[in-house]
Amino acid sequence: MSLTRTATTFPPPVMEARRWLQGVEFPKDRPLMNVSQAAPVDPPPQALRQAMADVALNRDDVHLYGPVLGLPELRAELAKQVSAHYAGTAHDTQAAITSGCNQAFAAAIATLCAEGDEVILPTPWYFNHKMWLDMSGVQAVALQTEANLLPDPVKAAALITPKTRAISLVTPNNPGGVEYPAELVQAFFDLARSRGIALLLDETYRDFDSRSGPPHTLFQDTNWSDTLIHLYSFSKAYRLTGHRVGAMLASESRLAEVEKFLDTVAICPGQIGQHAALWGMQNLTKWLAGERDEILSRRAVIAQHFSRLEAKGWALLGLGGYFAYLRHPFAESSADLAPRLVRDAGILCLPGTMFCPADDPSGAAQLRIAFANLDATGISQLFDRLAAFE
Repeated sequence: MSLTRTATTFPPPVMEARRWLQGVEFPKDRPLMNVSQAAPVDPPPQALRQAMADVALNRDDVHLYGPVLGLPELRAELAKQVSAHYAGTAHDTQAAITSGCNQAFAAAIATLCAEGDEVILPTPWYFNHKMWLDMSGVQAVALQTEANLLPDPVKAAALITPKTRAISLVTPNNPGGVEYPAELVQAFFDLARSRGIALLLDETYRDFDSRSGPPHTLFQDTNWSDTLIHLYSFSKAYRLTGHRVGAMLASESRLAEVEKFLDTVAICPGQIGQHAALWGMQNLTKWLAGERDEILSRRAVIAQHFSRLEAKGWALLGLGGYFAYLRHPFAESSADLAPRLVRDAGILCLPGTMFCPADDPSGAAQLRIAFANLDATGISQLFDRLAAFE
């Protein structure tokens, strides 16, 4: 008997990790530190919530079905800001709004792949990308990254077969945190174009990139859409995780195919969330810059104080976006270590085994810390607990 689509993949890692909390009591002097999920815990700023309330109360149309590819004004604003951010050119007809960035990835794969096709994913990979490939009957081909967690385009080229349909990159990376250099992104774009496959580029965390100026020049290529499928999320920038607003930029012909997928799956993205994203893009530039500064300051605290863990045998493999990716010094696998950290240290984080193929031993020595919800004091306390852990 053949497996169902959902049976071909693993349980959702964040939900799986939350089950480790069952039956565990956390003393008042050591409350749980949840660094398992990259999502803001605070609501949107008051002004944005007011704008959402005004839309909900005063516009009857936001409670109806909207355009399948998203609100025209949001698509136009996204194209405008992408053009400015990357010093390139994107048109509103090349932009689509989705119910979260995960749906943008799913829609892209639906337009690219048939049963048995292949997509190259650098490891450690973003587990939801791997899960969707599994459930789509698409083979995820693991591209093991180097010691700096950066993928090698030469090694990627060796993995391309007649069944390869795309290479998928995430920068700043989830789970590794590393920011891919512009020349590396360009090398993968050139490789994909030369081999007639797509480059899927997920930049969910671009608003928290430490670099100034365009992080790459792909949108400066007048024919970028013949190869690039660009993915983005409004969730992290404007604290809209519960409203599920993501985006894709691609060729008009691909978006015509995407429309079929979106119409079947969700009909349209939620309208109130879209209006929130639009209001945020038009009114919260200064506020978002402050959010970025705060994330970068927390990143600096980790880099500054990591020597406390380094002396205990830990290694910092990657840092950026919302994530610190660590190598632990213990003999046991991270799959066993992570649940023990919950019980013995009050820390909920994800093991590297959730980001790697089962036959890749590197994940057993790694942990992902989602640090965006810890302030400087919280980061210091996290280090205290990890340094004391045995």
